[in-house]
Amino acid sequence: MSTSVLYRAIGMSGYEHLAAWDDQGYFKLRMRTPKSCLKCPGCGSRDVIRRGTVDRLLHAPPIGLRATVMFVQAPRVECRRCSTVRTVTLPKVPAGRNHTKSFARLVIDLRKVMTISDVADYLGVSTRMVRDIEKSWLARKFAKPRLRHLKAIAIDEFSVRKGHKYFTIVLDLESGAIVFAGPGKGENALKPFWKRVHGSKARIQAVATDMASAYYAAVRKNLPQATHVFDRFHIVKLMNEKLTTLRRELQREAEDMLHKSVLKGTRWLLLKHPDNLDGLRNEEQRLQDALRLNSSLATAYYLKEDLRQLWQQPNRRQAERFLRDWCARARASGIRVLQTMAKTLQKHRNGILNWYDYPISTGPLEGTNNKIKTLKRQAYGFRDLEYFALKLYALHLAKFELIG
Repeated sequence: MSTSVLYRAIGMSGYEHLAAWDDQGYFKLRMRTPKSCLKCPGCGSRDVIRRGTVDRLLHAPPIGLRATVMFVQAPRVECRRCSTVRTVTLPKVPAGRNHTKSFARLVIDLRKVMTISDVADYLGVSTRMVRDIEKSWLARKFAKPRLRHLKAIAIDEFSVRKGHKYFTIVLDLESGAIVFAGPGKGENALKPFWKRVHGSKARIQAVATDMASAYYAAVRKNLPQATHVFDRFHIVKLMNEKLTTLRRELQREAEDMLHKSVLKGTRWLLLKHPDNLDGLRNEEQRLQDALRLNSSLATAYYLKEDLRQLWQQPNRRQAERFLRDWCARARASGIRVLQTMAKTLQKHRNGILNWYDYPISTGPLEGTNNKIKTLKRQAYGFRDLEYFALKLYALHLAKFELIG
């Protein structure tokens, strides 16, 4: 078998073919290394003395439908300059690996359309080898995303597994790529990210987060010049939670069965946008019946719907006036959950109104969280959190993002 044929088949030019045979479904080759590799792997000196050989087993791309294995006689050399004995570095083979570079490229290409188990079965190797090859490729390509270009980012956390195990991620709102993923939540989880940001001299202009005090303190400390925008969807979600709490309290306090039966099952009706109420299921009538029987619930519901207009004002000044008026009405209602909500909005009013300077949100990050859930579900979870973080960095790639 000529060297040129070997190069076209498995990408190993320069090696000398010694033998080939079939064995238990594998196509096996015995090869001798090219003379050009006879140099010290440490200093590169060619002033070496041969000290025997070591047989290396290497996985190569399949030939036809047969998984291919190579047995290579790797020389050991004594370097006169270093005075050490080492095994030479094999051309076309990653350092410390038992596969060729062409085999690794094939694994990465197959992983774009196949699962780890499918790739391992097709190539006749272990799932661990496939995962390690992909992990090395991800580390080279995505381990340290460039941060210098960052202008607007979103920060949030998500649950990795049960037991309050969280990951904090930072999303570039312009490219949609995750630029940081680290274990934990809150201010401490972001310390490695801030260190890289300061080193990259990135000029981040705006940050979107929820109203968590930990994120507020971290952004204020590390990006004092950036505009901090509190996410509108988290604010609406908080208002929905207040409304749900009020409905439960009213249902518990209802004295007769009529009030209880009317309030029962109205949770999602109260949270739905009025335009989305299903007329065929008589949802609008059921909602009106519940509101008619309880004035406190009606007040909270209409204030909840009115709050959506906060982000529909013509400018920041009008929005500030609207927010002040809404909080005054909530306090005057005498309803505890509305008074608490008004206090929260007043405390965070600058971050809320900053939306009119930078209309950004963590919405794209919520969409990315859905992709992460799909990724975890297809892989049945990740035990290697470093590998999981690298997969997150590659999540924005169209054909790579949802392969388990």
